[in-house]
This record gives sequence, C-alpha cells and structure tokens, in this order.
Amino acid sequence: MHKGNVGDLSMIRNEGRDSQVLLKLLRPKTTVSAHCDLPCGVYDPAQARIEAESVKAIIEKYAANEDPEFRARAILIKEQRSQLVKEHLWVLWTDYFKPPHFEKYPQLHQLFNEATKLAGASGTKGSMDGKAAEDLLAKIAEIDKIFWETKQG
Repeated sequence: MHKGNVGDLSMIRNEGRDSQVLLKLLRPKTTVSAHCDLPCGVYDPAQARIEAESVKAIIEKYAANEDPEFRARAILIKEQRSQLVKEHLWVLWTDYFKPPHFEKYPQLHQLFNEATKLAGASGTKGSMDGKAAEDLLAKIAEIDKIFWETKQG
C-alpha cells in the first residue's frame, strides 16, 4: 500500500471513481446471441467418419509395426483423432439435430451415445481394438444415413 499524507487518500478514492467510469465506458452496449458454432450451418457426419477412418488405419499400422517410437506416436495420434470424432459427433448431436428429428428417429440419442462411447476411453481412444473402430464406423454410417434423410425434407 502507498504511504503518504491524507491528500493521498483522496487520490485513491478518485482512482476508484476513475476505474468505475472506465468500466462503464468499456461495458458492452449491445447484447448478442448465437444459436450455433461457427461456421454456422455447416454440418456433416463426414468429419467424424474421416477421423474414425484415421483411427482404424492407425490401429492397423500399430499392429503391423514393432518400433516402440512409432507405436508411441500412433497411440497419441489415435487418441487425438478419437477425441475429434467425439467432438464432431457432439456438434451434430447438440447443434444440428433438433426435437423434430429425435421424434422422427427415436434411436438417434442411443446412436450418438453409443458412437461417442466407442470413440471414448472404453473404445478407440483407450484401446487398440480394431473391432471398436469398425463398430464406431458402423454407428457413424447409421448417423450419416439419418442426417442425409433429414436434409431431404
């Protein structure tokens, strides 16, 4: 704390008032809202599928290569790609699909739940199980089919 005479206290009070004025000037004047992620309106299960295909290919290459450094890199990249699959699926699940879609396709919530789990720690992110990668791709294919049906109507 600054030491000084009584005049300094008034200066501190003025600094506080100046801060309030500054905060008032910087406070946003307009409230904005957005209904989706940017870029708005660009959704496609292909993003999840491509990452899942990458995961499957990495698992296959891992199995065919004994080099420990290659394997360590493969695990890291596979975990990153699995996380991207989950994120792409979450955007579709939470931003693209709306209540009317879930009414028309009651299996959608279950499909997304199963697909994100297959991409998660109990699936491709946490294992080198080729079957999990194949199952993940199959779930994404089901989601893709429904997605394109919703685009027709």
